Amino acid sequence: MTIEEAQQWARQQLAHSDDVRADVFALLSFVLDKNKTYIMTWPEKALTEVQWERFQALVSERVKGKPIAYITGRKEFWSLELETNESTLIPRGDTETLVEAALSLNLPENARVLDLGTGTGAIALALKSEKPNWQVLGCDKNGDAVALASRNARRNSLDVEFFQSDWFSNVPTDKPFDLIVSNPPYIEEADPHLSQGDVRFEPLSALVAKGDGLDDIKNIVVGASSYLVNGGWLLLEQGWQQADSVIELLTKNGYKKVNRWQDYASVERVSGGQYVTAERDK
Repeated sequence: MTIEEAQQWARQQLAHSDDVRADVFALLSFVLDKNKTYIMTWPEKALTEVQWERFQALVSERVKGKPIAYITGRKEFWSLELETNESTLIPRGDTETLVEAALSLNLPENARVLDLGTGTGAIALALKSEKPNWQVLGCDKNGDAVALASRNARRNSLDVEFFQSDWFSNVPTDKPFDLIVSNPPYIEEADPHLSQGDVRFEPLSALVAKGDGLDDIKNIVVGASSYLVNGGWLLLEQGWQQADSVIELLTKNGYKKVNRWQDYASVERVSGGQYVTAERDK
């Protein structure tokens, strides 16, 4: 079985996939341990029997709907290769908007930064990769996610500390932060998209927030002020129709310079503001 023949077979199996070509390249690249350029350049190369059997097994998993990132155990985010598993969400390109928003702020050279609900550590590690002098910490209530994020820090040789905390429950108050970022659960419990696509395989606890999908965001907005320096920033990823509600929450809770940032599809994906005390406001 050549590379080209393996691709043709896989395209037939994955005909109903949203992006057949990308899926085939990703799985074949993983099995062969070669990049896309190699696959395109050497279509006549033969797979070994072991490689062919493994490729068939992985394609079968994808046919069942299992996300590529869970099949291969890896996902690229902000040019970093991250280990992924089913303990937490798969990093998505839309979340890079949160990284871009954070990097656009006027923060100290040695800013202290906290990533709440860090998951794979994607946001924290992306920020550290761009700002090596920042002191970046990440926390998650899921111990398996904390272990995963720590492995990703070592994998990418980035000095980020990860620890277990249910939002702010174990976050120390003696050293406030210049920036707090979070991609919290924000999907409503009855949202029909939860039964579609990759999210079917992702942990509901990392996707769903009670009520209108804003409960966790509300908790973070209210709680963050106790952990921010005077003039510190809070940035939050949100659902595609939640920007106005999050902006209102930030404004009502004393945040200034409240703003919103669009993702690559022009969706208002991130909202944030600067927490300024009354004394500084004067």
